[in-house]
Amino acid sequence: MAAADDGTWPLDFPTLTVVPDWIYEHCLLESVGGLVRGPQHFQMYDWQLRSTAQFYRVRPDARLGQLSTAFHYRRGQIVAPQKSGKGPWTAGIVAAEAVGPVLFNGFAEGGEVFDCRDHGCGCGWAYEYEPGEPMGRPWTTPLIQITATSEDQTDNIYRPLQQMIRNGPLAELMKVGEQFIRLPGDGRVDVVTSSAQSRLGNPITFAAQDETGIWTEGNKMTKVATTQRRGLAGMSGRSLETTNGWDPGENSVAQKTAETKRQDVYRLHRLPPGDLDYKKKAERRKIHAYVYQGSGHIDLDSIEGEAAELLEKEPAEAERFFGNRIVAGMGAWLQQDRWDARHEDRGLPEPGTRIVLGFDGSDVDDWTGLRAETLDGFQFTPLYGPDDRPTIWDPEEWEGQVPRLEVSAAVDHLFSTYDVIRFYGDPPYWTSELAQWRAQHGEKRVIEWHTARVVQMHAACEQLVTDVLKADSPFRHDGCETTSIHVRNARKAARPANRYVLRKAAHHQKIDLAVCSVLAHEAAQDAIAAGQARPKKKSRMVILR
Repeated sequence: MAAADDGTWPLDFPTLTVVPDWIYEHCLLESVGGLVRGPQHFQMYDWQLRSTAQFYRVRPDARLGQLSTAFHYRRGQIVAPQKSGKGPWTAGIVAAEAVGPVLFNGFAEGGEVFDCRDHGCGCGWAYEYEPGEPMGRPWTTPLIQITATSEDQTDNIYRPLQQMIRNGPLAELMKVGEQFIRLPGDGRVDVVTSSAQSRLGNPITFAAQDETGIWTEGNKMTKVATTQRRGLAGMSGRSLETTNGWDPGENSVAQKTAETKRQDVYRLHRLPPGDLDYKKKAERRKIHAYVYQGSGHIDLDSIEGEAAELLEKEPAEAERFFGNRIVAGMGAWLQQDRWDARHEDRGLPEPGTRIVLGFDGSDVDDWTGLRAETLDGFQFTPLYGPDDRPTIWDPEEWEGQVPRLEVSAAVDHLFSTYDVIRFYGDPPYWTSELAQWRAQHGEKRVIEWHTARVVQMHAACEQLVTDVLKADSPFRHDGCETTSIHVRNARKAARPANRYVLRKAAHHQKIDLAVCSVLAHEAAQDAIAAGQARPKKKSRMVILR
């Protein structure tokens, strides 16, 4: 998975700089931040300008005539808190995609000009390109869809777009209706929801997808997203998602976008520091200041009032909406941001280091994995083999079945590379292999550890949670992305006596690496309690005379 832009990367790449300038000149709003002050040019905040520059980033090897393939990113995702300005900014992008210079038109030699009069706009604005700068041109027949779960939701984009058109020169080119806008060259901007099935299969050049954090299989919006992307592919068009934080238990479209391994998807998501507690007012204020930074119309006192009220009944929702965090709803085992805050980039331990291993195996559905932990509290996903593969096996990547010989080879490699003093493995599906590993590496080291034992599993889970949350805990980990996602997916399955074991949030969401982490940490704690963390005694040589 490519990392999301956190707002600190340098903007040192070719991009259609003409686009934000065009938006400023042509898009006028009467109301900014709730204040009605007469039509004003839409001045982008820094984060909006940054996102625009990234979305229209041009490949250095782009060729004249290319459409979506001229750009570095095929689609984009902006994750920002409630009321931060996503709607008006997206409206400006939609306006540009409708009649603005959003397609690559070659690199300038110097002196070339984009003149509005050449494209049917009588405003008189012109933009002169610098040598080597990417130039832009409009679509011939733009076909755009503004999409959300309901018509009320689409208003987040459609209402400011209507203002932008009516208040400035765009009124010459764009004819506003209640549900669509007519564009030159028989183009259209349509407002669609999941109920508008007749429009969803149409070829389109751009899609603005709003609040994809609530687009799920249940409300049929996952199918909408898939259908729109097919329509975009046929026209070599692009799409842009905007959303608040999502509940990771719902497997939303936003979550899938955030987790994709594709490098041609741009993501902006400013996550606040993981060690700040949203339930504490002073720390919540710091979180709000961080995630709303740059949104000049925001009054943090007003945000605090709304967040505090929502926090009383829906704490996870408040943290997602206003704290910009990915927080699970009720029943979550360990919040992902608290786990991620324990990341320490220290590299893998040296060969010969004393470690323990935690193993959870499957056959054809769930994943199989190994996590390791040193006795000073550093947990990591080991590597094995000549090409340094991580010890994580997804059956789908191995013709539908976990490669047992690969797993055994990895276990042998780890025992020969490190001083493995304990190996805790959950036996289902792997009883024979565990017996083989015990025979090879010793019964005192390789131990069957049944995760179905409620008392023991509850205690092991709670021990890891405590050491993740406790401020003075030495526990750290390597930042393995798969483990982080599996931790986030884990839920508490209630058992008698206020105990629990771990379950999935949904069938398709895996938790196997979270179980491996629990077992590795339990093995480490048991090894320390048994005195195995003490330095080895040096052997003494006795000389006989």
